[in-house]
Amino acid sequence: MVARAGKFITFEGGEGAGKSTQVRLLANRLQRLGKQIVMTREPGGSVKAEAIRKLLLDGRIARFGAFAEALMFSIARDDHLETVIRPALDKGNWVICDRFMDSTMAYQGAGGNLPESLIRGLERTVVGDTRPDLTILIDLPPSVGIERARARLQQNSGGKTDRFEAMDMAFHEKLRQAFLDIAKNNPERISVFDGELPPDELAKQIWELVSKRYSLAPKLSART
Repeated sequence: MVARAGKFITFEGGEGAGKSTQVRLLANRLQRLGKQIVMTREPGGSVKAEAIRKLLLDGRIARFGAFAEALMFSIARDDHLETVIRPALDKGNWVICDRFMDSTMAYQGAGGNLPESLIRGLERTVVGDTRPDLTILIDLPPSVGIERARARLQQNSGGKTDRFEAMDMAFHEKLRQAFLDIAKNNPERISVFDGELPPDELAKQIWELVSKRYSLAPKLSART
């Protein structure tokens, strides 16, 4: 991996895993230590990528198949990397991203039945050396995650189920196993956490990992 000034941390997991909450909690802790933080997400994170996000999540690309989706995710990721992630890392900022390349391998690879070699080829071309320093995989049973996602929609008036949340349980079970397989094959980069833990306890465990790995203040309060 190429040496760079900043750190790149990604969060992965199925629907309703609580990634966005944990991204925010970790970012808050790091900011309190004086770190410059860029919080971002995929698909999206840049102006062009956010436009592509709408097409992907409302299902307009799905009718063209998993390969078309993988290409659109890669186009969005390329712009996201060039305009947001790489400039931030070059400045010495910490980038914390809600989903990245592992989601493409899980969703379009395992979920969409695309060959791993094809996904890896796109990854090499688009991501190159800008791979995450650390990936946090939040694992939980799909039935729990989908129920959480539905409850979130009920709280947000006008919200609707996106293209991936609407998939059947067999698809989500396949995704879960795909993420676990990716983690098993990349133990030096990916750490797996129990998504059924209370958010504060989960945040505490994640902070213990990050603080130890990067020699930060391990006793920083979990409260934001």
